[in-house]
Amino acid sequence: MSKQNPFEHIFEIILWKSRLITFLAVIFSLFSALSLFVAGSIQIFMAIKDFFSTITNKADYTSLVIHIIGAVDLYLIGIVLLIFSFGVYELFISKIDPARQDTEINILEITTLDGLKNKLLKVIVMVLIVYFFKTILSSHFSAPLEMLYLGAAILMISSCTYFIRKMED
Repeated sequence: MSKQNPFEHIFEIILWKSRLITFLAVIFSLFSALSLFVAGSIQIFMAIKDFFSTITNKADYTSLVIHIIGAVDLYLIGIVLLIFSFGVYELFISKIDPARQDTEINILEITTLDGLKNKLLKVIVMVLIVYFFKTILSSHFSAPLEMLYLGAAILMISSCTYFIRKMED
């Protein structure tokens, strides 16, 4: 092993410690996830409150479902941010020891940046599917061509889901 230049040694230490800047991404992703979980919960609470306030007149089930699906969408995006913050922390800062002790939950099996991207991709596709479902429920189709576009969109989403499942094999 060759003798290392003191400047080179100090620079490498600083360079290695600079990875800790990713801690900002971890903290703000956690805050964002918490905000989305609170927003989704408030949205569900308000949808239920509105539903029960109009149940005596004419119940609007479609509106209730649209609001709840919107809240699920917020929850899923919050989960994306949680997975992102866990993955960045594990890859750049340190292993999460309590997670390693819990053998029943394996969401932190992330060893590479590509593994993190694959986990995020799967959840993001689910977010898009839920958003698409919410959009369909609030849309009003008037032409046969619109129904054909809807069928094509459902086919594309199904194909994406199929290929994502194939990636797991």
